[in-house]
Amino acid sequence: MELARYIDHTLLKATATSADIRKLCAEAREHSFYAVCVNPVYIPLCASELAGSGVKIATVCGFPLGAISSEQKAVEARLSAEMGADEVDMVIHIGAALENDWQAVEADVRAVRKAIPDRVLKVIIETCYLSDEQKRGATAAAIRAGADFVKTSTGFGTGGATLEDVRLMAEVIAELNPDHKVEIKAAGGVRSPEDAAAMIAAGATRLGTSGGVALVSGAESKQGY
Repeated sequence: MELARYIDHTLLKATATSADIRKLCAEAREHSFYAVCVNPVYIPLCASELAGSGVKIATVCGFPLGAISSEQKAVEARLSAEMGADEVDMVIHIGAALENDWQAVEADVRAVRKAIPDRVLKVIIETCYLSDEQKRGATAAAIRAGADFVKTSTGFGTGGATLEDVRLMAEVIAELNPDHKVEIKAAGGVRSPEDAAAMIAAGATRLGTSGGVALVSGAESKQGY
């Protein structure tokens, strides 16, 4: 297993500086990570630092709370794409999910999908706040709205990815989309090569982590995400 190609090398802290982002990009180049994942303000810098490397640029939308309007999320995603983002990780309307308002959740995702039809869309359902049935509902709504990925977590909530949640998402995808075109990103709490292998075995095809360098070196990550 070539672990590096599963990794979105992530730095989303409010305290991130340009120097930190340059370091992130240099590490992504060195280890051939699939992508970096950064806040939108750093998309142009990543585009410059990663030019010709093949490393993708992922960014976030409605992050980390998901509590802005669908129209705002759509504009944010479109502007990020115009700046050079290849992939957008959006946060769902968590309050709507807690109210089991799947029509609202689906409409929220669909607005972003419409804004970036030619970019990869990952939908963060923030599993730590939801019951299993709500996780199923949110995953299904994201699939119906055209998500390319469902993603477990922002890394800013009360918990990150679990094997149980990845398996649950995989079950919903298998039920609703038997050809398995929708993928799963496990984010937060992937701290060792063993964790990474277990998430992949459970169904994840992408891993969001700030500890990618440690993981591909066979060590345990001490990073916070």
